[in-house]
Amino acid sequence: MSTLFIRLPSHAVAQGLQPGMPLYCEFALSGAGRNVEREGVAALPDMGEMVSRAQRVVLLLAASDVTLLRVQVPPLSPARLRAALPNMVEDQLMSDPAECVVVADNTRNTTRTVAVMQRSWLEVLSRTLLGLGARSVTALPAQLCLPAAPGAVSAAVAEHGLDVDVAVRLAEHEGIGLSVVADQQESAAFEVLQSLAAVVREGPLDLYVPPPRLRDYEESLHIAPGLNERITVHADSWQRWIAAAGDAPLEMMAGLGAAAGPRLDWKRWRWPLALAAALLLVNVIALNIDWLRMRREADALSAGMIQTYRAAFPKDPVVIDPLAQLRQKLSASQRGTGQLAPDDFLALSAAFGEAWNGAGNNPGVLAGLEYRDRVLNVRLKPGSEVQIEPLQSALASRNLSISRSGDNLLQVRSGK
Repeated sequence: MSTLFIRLPSHAVAQGLQPGMPLYCEFALSGAGRNVEREGVAALPDMGEMVSRAQRVVLLLAASDVTLLRVQVPPLSPARLRAALPNMVEDQLMSDPAECVVVADNTRNTTRTVAVMQRSWLEVLSRTLLGLGARSVTALPAQLCLPAAPGAVSAAVAEHGLDVDVAVRLAEHEGIGLSVVADQQESAAFEVLQSLAAVVREGPLDLYVPPPRLRDYEESLHIAPGLNERITVHADSWQRWIAAAGDAPLEMMAGLGAAAGPRLDWKRWRWPLALAAALLLVNVIALNIDWLRMRREADALSAGMIQTYRAAFPKDPVVIDPLAQLRQKLSASQRGTGQLAPDDFLALSAAFGEAWNGAGNNPGVLAGLEYRDRVLNVRLKPGSEVQIEPLQSALASRNLSISRSGDNLLQVRSGK
């Protein structure tokens, strides 16, 4: 899975840009096995191709933009905790909690780490990346992506001209961000070391700096007495950030809810959807053409049947169902000549009698015969046992059928 990591400058640096100037960020594109495939510095709007191709985008937020607090949290469900967090940290904030994103870590401890940052800045970042085609966006505080060794402090430097962002991890659950504005580029390293010495007054400190600036920071250690004994300077690398980002306990985009969630990339599906719509349209048109053809054939057949019936029986003023009316005429004609229709009472009862006797059934179980709606209903005495299979075979040869309706009723009807 490809992941694009973007290390952002602070909000203050972004606000200090001249109108129309893009925000330049460090980036690294990671593939399978967390290996770095590409890295560099680019303007955020120019990363559209990488953002849209990456399956996941991870933002490393400037430490100075995220405040970490240790808060006593009662046992609440995740939904209730999200609603209660702004009130829990209100007394520790200088701004309105409604203007902030407040997120707690995913542990179940009574004391939990809570991260707070400005909502408007996070929303701008989310909209920008989703507008560039990002499928999934994750935002992590940079100070929580630093090594957390017991008894040691780690820090990382990101320089943006004379503005320097310093992320400091004081302990496993504690970290701060420092914004240092240097008087000139040559003195930036010394001023960063002085700020760190003021914040971390004792104990060892591992400082990660941009590789081109490694020598400047090492030389600045010799200017400040005593700092070179407890501060160790290392060249920063994306491998360390990528490895640490997977263990970060906080994810800030969760505070924005569904608005920051992954969205369907319609651009990738536009041609398949267009093809599916075209196929659906072709099938709908074909079905309608076939229906119209069959409707014309049905109308023509119906008109022909009506014309044939009127030619045979011109005295009938109304023709509704020519086939049914023709059958009635044929039945009436047969009766008029002394012939029995297959569904007459006499024909049905005679055929049933022959089949009953041929099957060897006892006539004493018959309770009565009833003829209604061209169906012969044979009533049996209660508790009578009759084998219906022989009757069905015998009546089928006469084009009749018999069926059981209830326990004591048989129905005989014409098969036509």
